[in-house]
Amino acid sequence: MTRGNRNGKKASIMSLRTLIVAGLVALAGVGAAPQVLAQQVPAPPPALPDPAAISPAQIQRLFEAYTVLQAQEALQLSEAQYGRFVTRLKALQEGRRRHQQTRNQILGDIRKLINPQTGSQDETQIADRLRSLRELEERGAAELKKAYEGVDETLDVRQQARFRVFEDRMEQQKLELLMRARQNARSAARGRGKTDK
Repeated sequence: MTRGNRNGKKASIMSLRTLIVAGLVALAGVGAAPQVLAQQVPAPPPALPDPAAISPAQIQRLFEAYTVLQAQEALQLSEAQYGRFVTRLKALQEGRRRHQQTRNQILGDIRKLINPQTGSQDETQIADRLRSLRELEERGAAELKKAYEGVDETLDVRQQARFRVFEDRMEQQKLELLMRARQNARSAARGRGKTDK
């Protein structure tokens, strides 16, 4: 890769990183972003949606994209490693998201079935959904293990350790961002309620 191509690639990654960071900051509606986001960020583009209208799933996807961009620096990946690592990290993220969505659906079914007012008295249905949940958990654990092994194949031992610490830190920051976004959405809803009166 020539120096010009490398510089162009770095510039496009930096502009994508800036856009994602600006989006996350705008979605959270925070004056000061979490530590990982605490860098000079230009004002978000006007096309960003209202934070109150953004779903947790959309914030999750934005944060996953941000995680991919941050990984190269955090793990000190070479350019040769980066492509393979990103492909496998995205597969890990997608598998985890798919598992969580299915789990939420099954738990939603179980909630409906055990609801005292509207639920079913049919224990066979409840047992069936519980069995589905157990099978999903077993399958999900095996898929997650395989996805982590795929990521680890692209990293040396120190990078694997950095990845575990990095992932934990990113998860904590994502949860903080989601909490702030929910608080801001509630505040915005209360503010709209007051102006409607």
